[in-house]
Amino acid sequence: MELQKLVRKYFLKINDEGGLLTGVDCETDLSANENGLGSPLPKWYNRFRKNDDDLAAAIAGIKQIAAEQVFVAHGRSAVVSALLDCFCEPGSKDEVVICTPEDSSFIAAASRHGATVKEVPLADDFQLDLVHLENAAGANTKLVFISSPNSIAGNSLEREAIEALLNNFDGVVVVDEAHINFARQRSMAGELNDYENLVVLQNFNGAWGLAGLNICCAFASASITAFLKLSRPGSNISQAAATIALQAFEEIGQTNSMTREVVAMRVALKGVLEQMAIVEKVFPSDANFLLVKFFDGAAVHQHLLDHSVKTKKITSSSLKDVLRISIGNEHELTALVDALSAFNPSI
Repeated sequence: MELQKLVRKYFLKINDEGGLLTGVDCETDLSANENGLGSPLPKWYNRFRKNDDDLAAAIAGIKQIAAEQVFVAHGRSAVVSALLDCFCEPGSKDEVVICTPEDSSFIAAASRHGATVKEVPLADDFQLDLVHLENAAGANTKLVFISSPNSIAGNSLEREAIEALLNNFDGVVVVDEAHINFARQRSMAGELNDYENLVVLQNFNGAWGLAGLNICCAFASASITAFLKLSRPGSNISQAAATIALQAFEEIGQTNSMTREVVAMRVALKGVLEQMAIVEKVFPSDANFLLVKFFDGAAVHQHLLDHSVKTKKITSSSLKDVLRISIGNEHELTALVDALSAFNPSI
């Protein structure tokens, strides 16, 4: 992959000029209009964070990659926006391919940016359709977005298919691994040194239980992360969120324990749902949710809402009567099962 041909000229120019002057440490800093007297909270909250190097280093240690391969931002939308900023020229013919079914945020972000969006359906088994992908990706295609485990179905994509895409596509392949901690398949982050066009997205919302901090990462070659940092200079994470996250990163054992418990609850819930007469199919899942097909999904969804249980109604044209159900805590799952057991399809 020739990165220089993919990155927007604006960022190439900034990079050639030595980047943006941010994060320079001086003993006396009067450049940012901060309150030098402090704050009602601990004193370090009155200053802007200069960079996210501490978070990147901690995350790199956990993921066993280089700190230079980590880009940190507040939420997946910020990471996706940075990728679009770097690779897709607004108002141009640049294209983005998104494999569906997929979380609508990818499509929405690309559309807002002005890129042409091509949706390529996964095969019937929710695996990559490489022939369809090859036909859809043309000379103007800059980015291909896929998720593994899939953000709707919950299944992991075949690793050989992902590698075939990386080997045969001249643009950047973005693999969203938001739910990878719950899967047996290992992360593609371990392949960063082999594929310069690979970007892996991960967050700490599910397995780590840090959705309230909403910290998302892009793992990529140092060349790509350097451009991402140019698009979002300085720090993307607040001091409060960074402080809490660094504390949480010291509790890997507890995180692993919670992950195992969620997987066990997922297996147990799947078994319960498969015994219900109102359920047509429970799809295999490597994530912290289950995709469930009911005989009357709309009625079940409304019935659950009437019983104060909220699930995700999937509106994809290829999926009918389907709900995505997160693996909650024991109390929440009991409420779900009780509500489903009370559903009477004849009413």
